[in-house]
Amino acid sequence: MKLNRQQLSRLGGAVALPGYTADMIRTGIAHFGVGGFHRAHQAVYTDALMNQGLALDWAICGVGVRSEDRAMRDALASQDYLYTLVELGDEPNLPVRVIGAINDMLLAEESPQALIDKLADPAIRIVSLTITEGGYCIDDSTGEFLAELPAIAHDLRHPESPQSVFGFLCAALAKRRAAGIPAFTLMSCDNLPHNGDVTRKALLAFAHLADHELASWIDHHVSFPNAMVDRITPMTSAAHRQQLAEQHGVDDAWPVVCEPFVQWVLEDKFVSGRPAWEEVGVQFTDDVTPYEEMKIKLLNGSHLALTYLGFLKGYRFVHETLNDPLLRRYVRAFMDLDVTPQLAPVPGIDLNTYKDTLIERFSNQAIADQLERVCSDGSSKFPKFIVPTLNRLIEDGRPLERAALVVAAWALYLKGVDENGTRYRIPDPRAEFCQALVADDDQVRERVLGVEAIFGTAIPQSAAFVAAFELCYDSLRKLGVTRTLQTLLGD
Repeated sequence: MKLNRQQLSRLGGAVALPGYTADMIRTGIAHFGVGGFHRAHQAVYTDALMNQGLALDWAICGVGVRSEDRAMRDALASQDYLYTLVELGDEPNLPVRVIGAINDMLLAEESPQALIDKLADPAIRIVSLTITEGGYCIDDSTGEFLAELPAIAHDLRHPESPQSVFGFLCAALAKRRAAGIPAFTLMSCDNLPHNGDVTRKALLAFAHLADHELASWIDHHVSFPNAMVDRITPMTSAAHRQQLAEQHGVDDAWPVVCEPFVQWVLEDKFVSGRPAWEEVGVQFTDDVTPYEEMKIKLLNGSHLALTYLGFLKGYRFVHETLNDPLLRRYVRAFMDLDVTPQLAPVPGIDLNTYKDTLIERFSNQAIADQLERVCSDGSSKFPKFIVPTLNRLIEDGRPLERAALVVAAWALYLKGVDENGTRYRIPDPRAEFCQALVADDDQVRERVLGVEAIFGTAIPQSAAFVAAFELCYDSLRKLGVTRTLQTLLGD
């Protein structure tokens, strides 16, 4: 049965349906980047509120600024913007829900002005973002805004027809300011440290290049809450769609699958109101920093610690990697010995229990999380998820071999062939540049660690880290993952 509003009444049984209709909800949020994570996280929290008869004026209008976003828009539009959320895990009878919190999606390439008008509409009180770690146009080594990027340069020359997220945001805020319409809250839901602060820095940098007075107005009227977001959401496969159709009779062009676990810790800094997300499990706090550090260094850092080693070994799913006893021991040692000593106490969280939960989540066979997804965009992930841990280890004079192995595994992974001789693509916007770094084995250390935009300056200047990297890289290349881990773990 094709999923759409007309057919909803014919669904039932194990499929939970929205407790509201399309004519009951009004748009209050515009969201850039309608992918799996947004649809399994922010939209699900909002849908849960709507099912309680709350937040009916906070429906979400999706926004796509890339040509690739058309596929998502077309899939959702074909089914009245409904989609199915399927939780996967070992527990029986996990929820299957139809989510109705998204009620429209605009594509920038179809009409830039229509998108600007939507963002300037007084009804839009929150604009949220999942534009990936690399989407904020900030140089990780210098912290400076990358004004020379083609889309940014275009938008500064042609503010009436922007192409970038920040071009659209500034155009809409300029229109709101001119019309006396209050500003919106700009809320990042991306997986990067201090995501609200990063968003503020990027938007103000762009605005100052475009219009100093507008930048000053934004600085005083727009709020940028920091957030810690968490839910493992693998890529939707044809098998997922087929399983949904066979087990529940739902023909969904693009369902979303995810783990049962979900978390959102959010600073309560909203200038134009917000949904009562605390009613459905969101934790509001004055300072998200300790939660952020815990999640980014433990979950995201450990994801990178296991993913490249697993891929080199020939595994293609996260749970396969965790089923390898050596890799499981290595990842737990990285968590316990390298990361945990760096973390401040986290209110309400027992770190040992949190780490146990991470191992359970990584081992979730039902979700079949793809290593390729975790491997993707490594050049943007390393500065945020691994480099801060490395810098602190160097500063504290701690052992470096376990952490150096993460970097060495990525370097060898960039060669595009695993230990079984299987070739694979490198899913990274800078793949060609990254692969050129490892083209000559005699220069890998200088060329990889010398990329300041990824590794900064302290890492290549640490003789101890350089030596640890060389040892790990040579061992992986000559002896392979298993023997390297056996040596490292003292077997």
